[in-house]
Amino acid sequence: MARNKYDVDEKLESEFNMGHVKRLMRYVIPYKKKMVITIVIMLIASVANLIGPYLIKVALDSKIPSKDVTGLIILSLIYLVTVIINGVCLNIKIKSMTDIGQSVILNIRKDLFEHLQKLPFSYYDSRPHGKILVRVVNYVNSLSDLLSNGIINLITDSFSLIVIIVFMFLIDVRLTLIGLVGLPILVGAAFTIKSLQRKAFQILSSKSSNVNAYIHESICGMKVTQSFSREKENLKIFNELSDNYRKAWMHAIKIQFLMGPFVDNIGNLVVVAVYIMGVAWIANGSITIGVLIAFIAYIGRFWGPINNIANTYNAIINNMAYLERIFETMDEEPNVKDLQDAYEMPEIKGLVEFKNVNFCYEDGQRILNDVNFKANKGESIALVGPTGAGKTTIINLISRFYDLESGEVLIDGVNVRDVLLNSLRKQMGIMLQDSFIFAGTIMDNIRYGKLDATDKEVVAAAKVVRAHEFITTLSEGYNTQVNERGSRLSAGQRQLISFARALLADPRILILDEATSSIDTETEMLLQKGLEELLKGRTSFIIAHRLSTIKNSDRIMYIDHGSIVESGSHDELMKYKGEYYDLYMSQYRMLEAI
Repeated sequence: MARNKYDVDEKLESEFNMGHVKRLMRYVIPYKKKMVITIVIMLIASVANLIGPYLIKVALDSKIPSKDVTGLIILSLIYLVTVIINGVCLNIKIKSMTDIGQSVILNIRKDLFEHLQKLPFSYYDSRPHGKILVRVVNYVNSLSDLLSNGIINLITDSFSLIVIIVFMFLIDVRLTLIGLVGLPILVGAAFTIKSLQRKAFQILSSKSSNVNAYIHESICGMKVTQSFSREKENLKIFNELSDNYRKAWMHAIKIQFLMGPFVDNIGNLVVVAVYIMGVAWIANGSITIGVLIAFIAYIGRFWGPINNIANTYNAIINNMAYLERIFETMDEEPNVKDLQDAYEMPEIKGLVEFKNVNFCYEDGQRILNDVNFKANKGESIALVGPTGAGKTTIINLISRFYDLESGEVLIDGVNVRDVLLNSLRKQMGIMLQDSFIFAGTIMDNIRYGKLDATDKEVVAAAKVVRAHEFITTLSEGYNTQVNERGSRLSAGQRQLISFARALLADPRILILDEATSSIDTETEMLLQKGLEELLKGRTSFIIAHRLSTIKNSDRIMYIDHGSIVESGSHDELMKYKGEYYDLYMSQYRMLEAI
């Protein structure tokens, strides 16, 4: 797929269907017992709340005319009890549903993050990371109120509506029929607004995603922004994206708020009609004042649940736009995954073989063309060549970060496609040019690949790769806190920590992709002995533009246009005087000039 950018709206691959709601309910089902109890409590509260108008009718039509003070006191006490019951039940409902809602949110976010860790590099290559982040945080959070209140409110308001209609019919059938006239009009309006509202909130979610993508990109590139004085231009872009979000928000809210006034206007018209007919019927003796007052109280409460249901309906439609995005991410199929009959990778010895390997990315451009080679156990293989030749692709295929177009990648004679990904990758060590450092202590970062390692083992690994010297000069040594991406450390220091991390993990196959590029020449000379220890007994693949670092490799392969052009030791290739010879001599002459 073409890379999506911060200024490109995301499009949903599939239309919304009720299956999304059913899928959401699967997250709610584990809490069904607690929800049933809460619903019962709220139904009791609803009945208690609806008894009030009927008590007023009895008081007006019976107790007051007969001057029954004792009866009025009893009615007042019953009314007070209903108010207390309603308050207590409401308090229980708020606590219970908040707990259920947040538990469901926790499980959805956990499943979403777990799935994101299974998606291949190609997924992250195809979209800004800010657009992924907004789904895990903002979109999941948007479901909170719907899950905490919406479901229960929908059930209890529906029940209240039925009970209110029953009470209304018991009081007066004619007034009830007048009160129900506006209901069909309201239902028709709701379905008309639905499609407009869903589309508006889909657009809003896209604009929100764009803003988040640009903020994430800008924060990650802030040093570059300030270095090139790009603040004004970036602010202009941000303001434009924010304005697009504001316009989308205003449009969505305008549609959302159509429902509330519509309900209120229909409710007011119905109440006016009830008043007109009620007063007329009181005049001719058809009904009593108590009946009219009680009925007006019920008709007011009738439109209350209607309004609540309309608001809940609004919330459901609004959140469906976010739910679609969440489930779209969960439904993203990893194109690199364990086969159905995949098995544990046996303990790796170190024999790596490429057989007729062809590979292209999703744009269809061929990267590797019929690559064949064999790396024996414990052999160090250096990959050199121009940028874009296919060097990094080769090492990515060894770890099966991508699947082949054709051919086979074998480790100890086992096809990497046939084994469980986790069992394959945990036996490998990969060090990249941009060594990622996580927020935490240096000790934690080195221990990242082997959580059960002792402090002594961590220190020993750091000493071997010459990281110990600079670590001990820091304020708290190995317990020094480092920021995300290791911003408090130099690029060379980050790479030394990565070397220690790789050594501690003790991988059988080691991949170094420009892993010494940020280390100065003096540090590199000190590191050579550590590297020898790191590479000892391991099959290793080294990508380096600084050819001095790979002179001692067992074999050097010159890659160009996706093919192995030359292969041999440093001395053999120098005698051959081909592409590698030209590359080495150009670097040598450059160093002499300096």
